[in-house]
Amino acid sequence: MPLTPETLPRHELVGLDCEVVSASNPDAVGISGTVVTETTQMLTIEGADRVWHVPKDSATFSFAVDGQRVRVDGDRLVARPARRTENTGDSLWR
Repeated sequence: MPLTPETLPRHELVGLDCEVVSASNPDAVGISGTVVTETTQMLTIEGADRVWHVPKDSATFSFAVDGQRVRVDGDRLVARPARRTENTGDSLWR
């Protein structure tokens, strides 16, 4: 399945450009860079000068996909990455 704005929550996020557009922690808003690691509860974003660990469930993220920005509520991303990407019956891993 190709990466589109509609299917973004079901895809691998590592390597995508990301920005935190809202968060319960105001210091996290504006963090931007490349997603380097993803766990069940956390995105690790590498910026120009440091690496941040941002909890998924308390933030809204904006990802660059096909030249446009796609906003995703972090609650939709909370899951083990391998499980999140197989949420429908068309998964190749079943």
